[in-house]
Amino acid sequence: MAVVLKSPQEIEKMRVAGQVVREILELLRSQVKPGATTLDLEKAAEAGLRERGAKAAFKGYHGYPCVLCASVNSEVVHGIPSRKRVLKEGDIVSLDFGAVVDGYFGDSAITVAVGAKIAPETERLLRVTEASLQSAIAVVKPGATLGDIGAAVQGVVEAEGFSVVRDFVGHGIGVHMHEDPQVPNFGEAGHGMKLRAGMVIAIEPMVNAGKPDVRVLKDGWTAVTDDGSMSAHFEHTVAVTPTGARVLTE
Repeated sequence: MAVVLKSPQEIEKMRVAGQVVREILELLRSQVKPGATTLDLEKAAEAGLRERGAKAAFKGYHGYPCVLCASVNSEVVHGIPSRKRVLKEGDIVSLDFGAVVDGYFGDSAITVAVGAKIAPETERLLRVTEASLQSAIAVVKPGATLGDIGAAVQGVVEAEGFSVVRDFVGHGIGVHMHEDPQVPNFGEAGHGMKLRAGMVIAIEPMVNAGKPDVRVLKDGWTAVTDDGSMSAHFEHTVAVTPTGARVLTE
């Protein structure tokens, strides 16, 4: 497994890409409302990239057709934006987005409630998933392990009665969208590859309200929970520095 360590200058370039991702996700968050379609969000994301002179990280990746992944309710990841998918009060939508600036990638995801009121259990799912990401970021430092990250996510999620998706994991990132190492959201503390200063990873808990099992729909992309339960997804691009974690997408 060849992990590419980044120089401080490269990490700075990745921070610039990460800020583009963050700005566009915040723009999309403000446009999530009942009656909007996921294609409306896709168009807003495209416009945001154009305005900032950035390239899409996802469009064309293994043939993926859009710049944004928009996954609604029981869709876990890789939901393809569509004019037919109209958001309703009480839905949740996971927005996963990446950008390339000056050859370097940024990648982040948020899950947003649609309208003023979602079910209390769904609200708890969002809160716990985001907390599991923060818990994982908190353990990132040189000498910590990939197992420490996975255990941090898993510990928070399972203590609340939710489940961690096993079929998809986080990843290294840099001049490619996906680099080594893989970063699972489950594992044993102290196990796995040790983190080193200069590593940059995308940590992305995908958490189901029900069981962890997922399946991919006929479109070849959209992954859904097997039991139809709600799913949430939060992600940050994180650099390992000599003093700990530096979140490049906040």
